[in-house]
Amino acid sequence: ETWIVSVCHSEGEWEICENPQFIVGGASRTDICQGDLGDCWLLAAIACLTLNEKLLYRVVPQEQSFSEGYGGIFHFQFWRYGDWVDVVIDDRIPTFNSQLVFTKSAERNEFWSALLEKAYAKLHGSYEALKGGNTTEAMEDFTGGVTEFYEMKEAPKELYKIMKKALERGSMMGCSIDSLVPARFETRTVTGLVKGHAYSVTAVEESQHKEPKVRLVRLRNPWGQVEWNGPWSDNSKEWVSLSKGEKDKLQHQSAEDGEFWMAFEDFKKNYTKIEICNLTPDALEDDKIHKWTVSVNEGRWVRGCSAGGCRNYPDTFWTNPQYRLRLLEEDDDPEDNEVACSFVIALMQKNRRKERKMGANLFTIGFAIYEVSPMHGNKQHMQKDFFLFNSSKARCKSYINLREVTQRFRLSPGEYVIIPSTYEPHQEGEFILRVFSEKRNTSEHFASLSPLPLSPPSLPLSLSLSPLLPPPPPPSLPPSLPPSLPPSLPLSLPLSSVSSSPSQPAPANAGEESEEDQQFLSLFQQIAGDVSTGSTGRPVRPVSAWGSVSIVLGWVVNQCAPNLGPRFNPICIRSMDGTGRLNLQEFRHLWNKIKQWQGIFQHYNSDQASSINSYEMRNAVNDAGFRLNNQLYDIITMRYANESMNIDFDSFISCLVRLEAMFSKSHTNTSSPYYTDPRSVCPLLAGLVTVHGDVKRALYLSWFDLCDI
Repeated sequence: ETWIVSVCHSEGEWEICENPQFIVGGASRTDICQGDLGDCWLLAAIACLTLNEKLLYRVVPQEQSFSEGYGGIFHFQFWRYGDWVDVVIDDRIPTFNSQLVFTKSAERNEFWSALLEKAYAKLHGSYEALKGGNTTEAMEDFTGGVTEFYEMKEAPKELYKIMKKALERGSMMGCSIDSLVPARFETRTVTGLVKGHAYSVTAVEESQHKEPKVRLVRLRNPWGQVEWNGPWSDNSKEWVSLSKGEKDKLQHQSAEDGEFWMAFEDFKKNYTKIEICNLTPDALEDDKIHKWTVSVNEGRWVRGCSAGGCRNYPDTFWTNPQYRLRLLEEDDDPEDNEVACSFVIALMQKNRRKERKMGANLFTIGFAIYEVSPMHGNKQHMQKDFFLFNSSKARCKSYINLREVTQRFRLSPGEYVIIPSTYEPHQEGEFILRVFSEKRNTSEHFASLSPLPLSPPSLPLSLSLSPLLPPPPPPSLPPSLPPSLPPSLPLSLPLSSVSSSPSQPAPANAGEESEEDQQFLSLFQQIAGDVSTGSTGRPVRPVSAWGSVSIVLGWVVNQCAPNLGPRFNPICIRSMDGTGRLNLQEFRHLWNKIKQWQGIFQHYNSDQASSINSYEMRNAVNDAGFRLNNQLYDIITMRYANESMNIDFDSFISCLVRLEAMFSKSHTNTSSPYYTDPRSVCPLLAGLVTVHGDVKRALYLSWFDLCDI
């Protein structure tokens, strides 16, 4: 039976062993021995971490022990999507028969590696979440670096030089042997190597006292045992030809500790992949260390709105998040006559491992880069036609189901747009896009036609929640309305403010009234009613008048679009002056607005299916005169799209009516009267739509429900 046991009782008695120590004689790669958890990828990264003391003590803060000031807790630090977070744990560790179940040290009374594993498990939600992974994940979480990996069959000729230079600069390195058959994961080969298993690369050297010189690679198995048995293994004959000084320099030991040497040629022949985590992207390219600039952008793919899939899906690809990259200065390389800018793009999925218990797996992700000419402007979301008639300037080598996809590029100075995407459309998730550049360059998320304000503007609370009256009984149908209308239409939406655009509609010229205007006036006079004040001082609306207005609103929409599916769901309305009444001009303006919106809907309703695709909603809203940021488009999709990611005419009109009301109340101080973001409607909403960049579906819906002004 497995027990969760503290290293130390509160009374000071030791439970697991006598004289426990956090670190014994310094942290080293031999302190990491894998237990029953399939997290060799993590332990291989920890072994690499011990090679760089500065990096190690960033993750494992010093001055922690079981003696002085011991309080039963330890803390570790990890890089998480652009920030360093501190994880605090207690000293309780899973054991079986007084032996640690998971990671342990070769020294029975040393616990830093076991506690580090526990802290990393807490970061991801559980020990279970650590089963299976890539070494690069942990390497990045330990350093905040950027990873590149090479397939051995496609590795460059200078791979040995690349590896040696990377280790000299403190980069972390791992390798593995792919297993094509899942049932054969972590199975031993005749040479002693293990398939589907992560190894640490801990050194790259040359033997100096043998001609020709032999290039060697030192690796470590996180099991702490099971080693290579070919040439240059611990007890092979090749070591006989080396002097004692050379052996000492290479730290050669004949011990079953999981660490071994092998020739570089054998290394390339037996391993299939090598992963390198660079502290700076220039670590592999140049002998001089340059200061690279880094820009970090967080984003999300939202099903039905911004999860458009790869270029194979042209109808939705353009809806993916777009990031403008401006390459302003070329590289300083006197030996290269080409005018070009070097940069590295790293696209990382967020929280997929932590959400694995809810069925989340890594998406297949990638990105493409398109050059943008000045004619397209610098504040424009590229539309479908742009991608149909322009090929990508560069793209990632392949779409792959890793946490991060990284690639290095060299392009001419200019402006580009980066399109990160999943391979399949409609896949919802969050990501972080990092751009490393050698010179002064910029990248930013293109959200709308106007930039987002850095902070919510100071506006008075402008939500006016009018009391809802009980639904009136079905009114009698006015005689002039078409007999095909139903006798009543339900009032199912909350009280909303429906107003005109910022300027009042101009009054009609009575001398130029058309027959349609006269009929409209006659209709309005039949349904218009007075609003009196009762003994309570609150408005009392005649039932017949408000019921007739509801019917007429439905009639307006159905006259505009008689063949577009279900009848319009009428909305209780309020005039611009707040009196609760609509005059003739306001009612006419509403009529014209709905007719205008119906034309927009018809334009995007290409298949005459009584609905439009939610991915087209962005353009439809733009055509209606509203300029929103991506956060608002996401909200609209989640609020109004059905399970098939379609928006019917009823929902379309309801959405635009609410937007019209919202803009009339927001009074945002921007260059465009029809631009806003959720934070600017009122300060109350700021907390609902910005939760440290992690906006949840429930909060999205709550925001739009609160906009029933």
